[in-house]
Amino acid sequence: MKISHIDIQNFRKLKTCRVELADKSTIFVGANNSGKTSAMDALIMFLKKSKRREISTTDITLSNWEAINKIANDWITNASAKPLTQPDLSLNAWRPHFPTIDVWLSVDGSQIHYVHHILPTLDWDGGLLGVRLILEPKDLETPEAIYKSYMDAYSAAQETLAARKKSTENKNTVEAVSTLTLWPTSMRDFLDRKLQEFFSVNAYVLDPAHENSDSPQLFTELMEPLEGDPFDGLFKIDIINAQRGFSDPNSGEGAANADRRLSSQLRHYFNEHLDPSELPEASDLDALEAMEAARTAFDQKLKSSFSVAISELEGLNYPGFSDPQILLSSKVNPVEGLNHDSAVQFKVVRSEDPSVNNLCLPEKYNGLGYQNLISMIFNLIRFRDDWMRVGKIGKREKISNTPIEPLHLMLIEEPEAHLHAQVQQVFIKKAYGVLRNHSELAEKPHFSSQMVVSTHSSHIAHETDFTGLRYFRRKLLANELEIPCALVVSMSTIFGGGTDTSKFASRYLKTTHCDLFFADAAILVEGPVERMLVPHFIRNHYPELERSYISLLEIGGSHAHTLRPLIQALGIPTLVVTDLDSIKKESTGKAQPKRGQSFRTGNDTLKTWAPRKTALDEVLAATPQEKITDKGLVRVAYPYLTKIQYLSETDEEEAIPYTFEDALVLENIAMFKSMTASKGLVKKMCDAVNKATLNEACKGMFDALDKNAKKAEMALELLYTTEPNLLKPPAYIKEGLDWLNTMLINNSSLVTSSSAKSEGE
Repeated sequence: MKISHIDIQNFRKLKTCRVELADKSTIFVGANNSGKTSAMDALIMFLKKSKRREISTTDITLSNWEAINKIANDWITNASAKPLTQPDLSLNAWRPHFPTIDVWLSVDGSQIHYVHHILPTLDWDGGLLGVRLILEPKDLETPEAIYKSYMDAYSAAQETLAARKKSTENKNTVEAVSTLTLWPTSMRDFLDRKLQEFFSVNAYVLDPAHENSDSPQLFTELMEPLEGDPFDGLFKIDIINAQRGFSDPNSGEGAANADRRLSSQLRHYFNEHLDPSELPEASDLDALEAMEAARTAFDQKLKSSFSVAISELEGLNYPGFSDPQILLSSKVNPVEGLNHDSAVQFKVVRSEDPSVNNLCLPEKYNGLGYQNLISMIFNLIRFRDDWMRVGKIGKREKISNTPIEPLHLMLIEEPEAHLHAQVQQVFIKKAYGVLRNHSELAEKPHFSSQMVVSTHSSHIAHETDFTGLRYFRRKLLANELEIPCALVVSMSTIFGGGTDTSKFASRYLKTTHCDLFFADAAILVEGPVERMLVPHFIRNHYPELERSYISLLEIGGSHAHTLRPLIQALGIPTLVVTDLDSIKKESTGKAQPKRGQSFRTGNDTLKTWAPRKTALDEVLAATPQEKITDKGLVRVAYPYLTKIQYLSETDEEEAIPYTFEDALVLENIAMFKSMTASKGLVKKMCDAVNKATLNEACKGMFDALDKNAKKAEMALELLYTTEPNLLKPPAYIKEGLDWLNTMLINNSSLVTSSSAKSEGE
């Protein structure tokens, strides 16, 4: 048994989305405020029965409150209408607007005894089973309870305000118009106080025939609420919350305020699984005998040590109840041996020499990162052993009479907190293996484990199977009145196809970095010079881009287009910086770009992505709008015709740069003409721009950019000899950065405006 997918509706930023779970590890990735935490909290609050009372009005998607408030407004209107109009008290008035999750389980026919209570029909013989959990009014038979309570409270508030107004008028005093309002002013105001009193989570069986429909299944008259929790006995859910270090609303097991010391966790594990005094076995008798012998010996020592003092007390004949005798009796509790700061120590010197065995430090002296790593791994061990009933926990009557759940669901939120990069990678590589490291799990594969992790860490994303990534994409807002919401994209569609494109994208990201999954925008550049200098252009000329999280990837123009499916799936603004790569009509060799020569471009990005032209003259003549593609989210920037005043006494002349390097020189021609102490490719460029004519200069730079040109050294030389803020970006780079800057500013202003109404959405 495994969870196939979960449909979440009306929960915070997740208006409606599907989250597919991988068989083993599922990783939630995405930019800040994209909905990862919303999805994790939805799973925690609905699937963990003890957490359902933590659902509040702030968990309802903000855009739904207009419709919810209208329910109360209609009640008020109907109550004052003549003749009186009956209010709509049906559950269907509430259900479309309140949080819902549909859990779809993939169940083998051999496990029918686990799921008999959620079977949709008697002829079901395996496949998907769906259960809907929805927050709805408690009193399904008498839904008028909330109506009566709201109308009574609203009427009382209005009567009080009316009396206040009448009293003021009778005094004939001139007072400012009162802005006082009394609770409840709206259904939102009412439910802020009364949500848990009138609403609860109910469960319904879904029809597997509609599990792949694009929209959620509608309620029908045949759907009856299930009694009890439908997932009791089906899966065990455990949680490790984020270690934020601030006030965390999700307090509880594994939460930020929990004791994460190993000694504390060892004590808990000992009590649950190892305590020899509870339900003793034959293997515990030696320990119990040793404890009893220690207690007896210690009692004898106490008796002899206190004999004089006790005799003196007994001589007082007090308390005088038949002259009782004072007896000292000790109790040996093994777990108390772990109840101190030095219960767990770390040996500083790795040696078997007895003389250095005492060179140890308490666990609190270990690094915070390793403490957290050890704490999380031990939590996984403890949760696994609780599930598999290891040790004494399986002998307790309450537990021993219930079968082991066929599925263990482990939810981990932001495990990277306080862990440096290498430790993050160690954790994510080992975590799932720890959950399965039990002989029963190896021998009985029908016991399944699924791990769900939300993260902001590119290092964790890097170490995972990309097919298990679930990308939370912020939906671009159409206007400032739209409420921010998110979509979920399964990366298995990008990396799991087995095509050359999916293989390349996976291999490329594995050899570079994965911050693309967390970026606000992306810039794909042609080579090392752009990679080193574009960040300086942003830092010195674009403060808004500097404040944003931008992923810069170096990928040649002939390969940039292969990342197109990934860029489309991420849905973030992307600037592709590439070269002209001009070639002659009948040749594949490079040619100095000129118009009217029937030249072509050899750049696949320009031919297949944007502007989707091959003739060089057409590429150079492309309009800015033709360079934008993919629903306005991608723009391609490349060198084009520019005008240069080469000599101070001549007019502007036309020049067409071949690549970034000569475009940079032409944009900063006065600077390069004045350089004297240069070397390498920079020197060749300086020599070229000091030739007699612009044509000769362009030819000299083109020749310098041969296959042996050390372009990376040029960037390093410029950074060493020149203040980066003095370098002006080439015109096409500036044009592209201007576009990206506008995209982020516009979207940021919409998000900021909407966030003012979102109240922590």
